[in-house]
Amino acid sequence: MDLGAVAGLAGISTSYLSRIERGERPLTKRLVLERIASALRVSTIELTREADLSPDEGTHQTYTAMATLGDLLGGWWVGEVPDAPGRPLPKTLDELTQFHAARNSGGPRAAGDYPTQVAVLAPLIRELLVAAADPKLERRALPPLLTAYHVAGSIAARLRIPGMPSLAADRMQQVAARLNDPVWDAVGKWGRAHFLSGTNRQRQYELAISVADDAPGDRVETRGMANLTAALAAAAQGQGDLAETHLAEAAAVAESLEPDTSPWPSGIMQFGRTNVGIFRVAIGVELGHGPRVAKYASSLRTETISRGRQASFWIDYGRGMLAERKTRAQGLAALLRAEQLAPQQVHTNVWAREAVTGLLSAEVRAAGGRDLRGLAWRMGIAPTG
Repeated sequence: MDLGAVAGLAGISTSYLSRIERGERPLTKRLVLERIASALRVSTIELTREADLSPDEGTHQTYTAMATLGDLLGGWWVGEVPDAPGRPLPKTLDELTQFHAARNSGGPRAAGDYPTQVAVLAPLIRELLVAAADPKLERRALPPLLTAYHVAGSIAARLRIPGMPSLAADRMQQVAARLNDPVWDAVGKWGRAHFLSGTNRQRQYELAISVADDAPGDRVETRGMANLTAALAAAAQGQGDLAETHLAEAAAVAESLEPDTSPWPSGIMQFGRTNVGIFRVAIGVELGHGPRVAKYASSLRTETISRGRQASFWIDYGRGMLAERKTRAQGLAALLRAEQLAPQQVHTNVWAREAVTGLLSAEVRAAGGRDLRGLAWRMGIAPTG
């Protein structure tokens, strides 16, 4: 296909697509990226595969660890027993609790880089599978196993490992089926919607709406998170009014909770007023609000949520500020703050990399100075122009 044909199928102008191809315009919206990928009949990962870890961040160690985790997710269904140490379940649960606490901490304490997290998580999943096969321990082991599978999917999604997030979601639903509890069934179904690839936003929206409508009222966090997932799916399809509707529904649910960030279930959702605000910023960027997202961010208490979610907020906030020349310095400062919180997450984030690539264009390179060049170097991005 020629440029005009691809642009037509993607619903954008030929000149815009041409500038994207030449690196003169960064991709700033999921909608555009996903439409170009659909026009070319490829995954979005095929268009952004260069966003891998730089060698000094342990690319080899990370993907070796993820291969191990992938074999674990694919090698055993819930109910099958892997060859694992028969440690007492309380010991395993205590270590998983410590892992969740470190991973979801908003302060200086952290769970470590992705290889470190996977190295801790994989044996815990194996031990929980062993315990879940014991009728006497099953009810105690299954809910923590579901949360561990969610973390596996979350890490895989951030590293953009094809297929593994969906595999983790499938394992979450297997656990929920064993529990036969509507509360955990809703969590498992939300995980399916949450981890669905961006190549099928309409289906993601449908699955999220089903959870938002049917989740039990005694654990409203799931209903709230399903509305946030639906809001982002709607925004990624250019449906701004629908996205705002679901944001409002999520905000209403959050107001019924006492904490800004709920610790249930084991911090994997982190639903509450803070997370609603973070999604509002991300969706505002997606809808083209630019620096206006600053008004959404002004009252956020980001310290109440994990460093990873804080980093996501600063990436999106930075992208919003970078949309206009007069706020570009604030945008770069936000990206640098995100990097301080979660370096690997920022360095592999497609949108952060697109933003930095755009800043490196000849007309604005001088404005960023050493900070911009240093961030680009740590991301493995070469200057353009």
